Amino acid sequence: MYEKLAAVIQQGDFAATKKIINELLEAGKSPNEIIDSGINKALSIVGAKFSAGECYIPEMMVAAKASQVGLETLRPFLVKNKIKPKEKIVIGTVKGDLHDIGKNIVAMTLEAAGFKVFDLGVDIAADQFVKVLKSEDARIVALSCLLTTTLPAVEATTKVILNSIPSGNVKIMIGGPPTTDAYAKTIGADFRGELAYDAVLQAQSWGDNL
Repeated sequence: MYEKLAAVIQQGDFAATKKIINELLEAGKSPNEIIDSGINKALSIVGAKFSAGECYIPEMMVAAKASQVGLETLRPFLVKNKIKPKEKIVIGTVKGDLHDIGKNIVAMTLEAAGFKVFDLGVDIAADQFVKVLKSEDARIVALSCLLTTTLPAVEATTKVILNSIPSGNVKIMIGGPPTTDAYAKTIGADFRGELAYDAVLQAQSWGDNL
């Protein structure tokens, strides 16, 4: 049944996603098990296909949206069972960059994987990231950019965050075509993701160490 759920999520079949999830709930499966064995499995498969060049951004977005439909179906049961979302994550495109497709995919994928996501949008100043990190007591921030010309804004935002929040209290991940692993290390970021699901895997790996 979980393989079928993963398949319909990849296909972007919202009705089938709801139907199978309700059937799993009726069969006594827990919301967490459905998320881990069905929704996250689908996202993992799509992420691997994207990495291998076997699917593209539209397929990623379709799967992410179907996953969100699945989470909305599960939400009443998550609340009823007092299941808390995973770690809070603040995400946004840095100041001077108005592009949001990649950021939106990452945000949807993180949310579909069970994280509480605060999507600030585009053209976000460094102090706004800090403000939301503090107000929401979030421990992870994801900075996105598309333009090479806005790489300095990624570095500047990273520095402001590190200077505003005690060391060890926040993890910074960056992403976007101009970024590299070496660049992330140079500016003091903790991680650079190439694919949307990279962000999920990294956030999951940090887990209770935050």
